[in-house]
Amino acid sequence: MNVDEFRVKAREFLASNAPPPLGDRAPAEVLQEAKRFQAAAYDAGLIGITWPAEYGGAGLTAAEQQAYDEEAAHFDLPSGPFMVGVGMCGPTLLDLGTPEQKSRYLPPLLRGEEIWCQLFSEPGAGSDVASLQTRAVREGDEWVINGQKVWTSGAQWSDFGALLARTDPDVPKHRGITMFAIDMHAPGVTVRPLRDMTGRAPFNEVYFDDVRIPADAVIGEVGGGWLAAVTMLGHERVAIGGSVRRGSDPLAYDNLVALARRLGRAADPVVRGRLAEIYAREQVLGLFNSRLRQEADAGSPPGARGSVSKLAGALLLWRAVDTAGLIAGPELTAWEPGDSAAEEIAIAINATPSSSIAGGSNQIQRNIIGERILGLPKEPQADRDVPFRDLKVGTQRPA
Repeated sequence: MNVDEFRVKAREFLASNAPPPLGDRAPAEVLQEAKRFQAAAYDAGLIGITWPAEYGGAGLTAAEQQAYDEEAAHFDLPSGPFMVGVGMCGPTLLDLGTPEQKSRYLPPLLRGEEIWCQLFSEPGAGSDVASLQTRAVREGDEWVINGQKVWTSGAQWSDFGALLARTDPDVPKHRGITMFAIDMHAPGVTVRPLRDMTGRAPFNEVYFDDVRIPADAVIGEVGGGWLAAVTMLGHERVAIGGSVRRGSDPLAYDNLVALARRLGRAADPVVRGRLAEIYAREQVLGLFNSRLRQEADAGSPPGARGSVSKLAGALLLWRAVDTAGLIAGPELTAWEPGDSAAEEIAIAINATPSSSIAGGSNQIQRNIIGERILGLPKEPQADRDVPFRDLKVGTQRPA
């Protein structure tokens, strides 16, 4: 099957199986429908398109993935619950997991039977992830986990999580961390929702109280968690940067054009110029992400270049918000009851500030780009060679 035939297959599948918009449905119903669609798409060979066939993927190329993405952009697909797993945790397992971990976790992850979350940030370790204090202590054939994570997207429906925990406090902070696969239903795991200014609760805080996991739950190497974290963050930034401009996004180009036409602003030369800019930025970002996917398929992970995608996506969203304001003016602040399109735009605008923070702030992305891509001098780090237990970070105070 060539790429054109694959595109037709994807188009026909989506036309027959894509659900209607689910925005007004209860969360449990949305999750059920999302799992139904994910399983059907996986069975049709449209999920994990470039992943190895031996671990549940379709074994195809980035060309087929791009064809599917272009067709899927015309639908409001319920892919949110699976973004972290398919876009971040799964690719990291492909890079660093054992053959047994890949065989166990990847097929059900792709099919939507098991949902994953990422457990990195803590109240005292946000942008400085290496300052995390969640502990993992080895006891025989198990690790015992204690600590807290925060801002965890999708934890409320997750079955597994990729957890960063400190396994050695006697070495510098970047060297004493390990990544684990953890069962989110294990005794001692508590998930609590966090509501943001959209009125929704996409994030959670997660507590671990004497949670026991098997010794073989380590992803990568014991003490090699920083490498695993950097690997996942690279995948995360590509996933976030590439996910913000789907056709169902109220702030996407096509929907901003529709808004301008509905409000009689489509002929305004200033509006048209701004829309042309949004279109160009979307296209450039899409092409850049396609290139990163192709390079990853060829064995070159995105690394620091993922920060370019993440930063570009965040800046594009802010520019789209400004454009929506230019088009709609005061109508952005009030609308008729029952106008769901206007409500979705308002929610998208309220959610936009998080795009400059989640997955690493814009300032962090610029530092990464400057240091790791442009070769600029690093900022001073006085604590790089200090044992973690001697640091004053977050809520920790040196003994």
